[in-house]
Amino acid sequence: MFHYHAPADSLKGRIILVTGAGAGIGRAAAWHYAAQGATVILLGRTLERLESLYDEIEAAGYPKPAIAPMNLDTATEHDYIELSNQLHDEFGRLDGILHNASLLGMRTPIENYDPITWDQVMRVNVQAPFLMTQALLPLLHLSDDASIIFTSSSVGRKGRAYWGAYAVSKFATEGMMQVLADELENTQGIRVNAINPGATRTQMRAYAYPAEPPESNPTPAEIMPAYLYLMGPDSRQVNGVSLDAQGEGSA
Repeated sequence: MFHYHAPADSLKGRIILVTGAGAGIGRAAAWHYAAQGATVILLGRTLERLESLYDEIEAAGYPKPAIAPMNLDTATEHDYIELSNQLHDEFGRLDGILHNASLLGMRTPIENYDPITWDQVMRVNVQAPFLMTQALLPLLHLSDDASIIFTSSSVGRKGRAYWGAYAVSKFATEGMMQVLADELENTQGIRVNAINPGATRTQMRAYAYPAEPPESNPTPAEIMPAYLYLMGPDSRQVNGVSLDAQGEGSA
């Protein structure tokens, strides 16, 4: 496991957007960011889940979050521009983005892969983070210390049979992270990295491995050290890195 202990209030005053915040890793990250003092923008497609998390964060006495309902499968460039305008009007800047939302798609040979499903996975896993990042970069430039985190996978580093569009989309995610990190290398205040969460107790993992006992994997909360590290000031000099949340590294 990646070992890191975030100092108290390490994200105090920061404005952080989390996609896929309604469940799993996204929900855990949003909660932990709020617990560290951040104002979290909860983005997801299921309003009821976002409202539930909103209520929990508020009840815990953490900074009041914001809700941004959005279906990444159907969102257009205009929707991302409108999101940017709304965040600018409400917050004036953005200090972080966690691109967590992803679709698994089908576990089948490419020869048999459904093209409609392939397109859907690419829209959510690649096109959506691209368009969102592009639209929100002006707000990130207004931050003194901004962090963009993409979500990678081991199958996005070495291809594996039957992982189809998901694996290909994660190769694209790794590439997008590296290109953007290199482009922003000499830009004051923005760093770009990725996290491979590894096998985690989520609905996506259960769907991909239905015979696997869920308790054999850590919960989303248990892999949060990597997410807190890359979003917080202690990683200010880290750029272009793909981190394993369940690796042996420490910080």
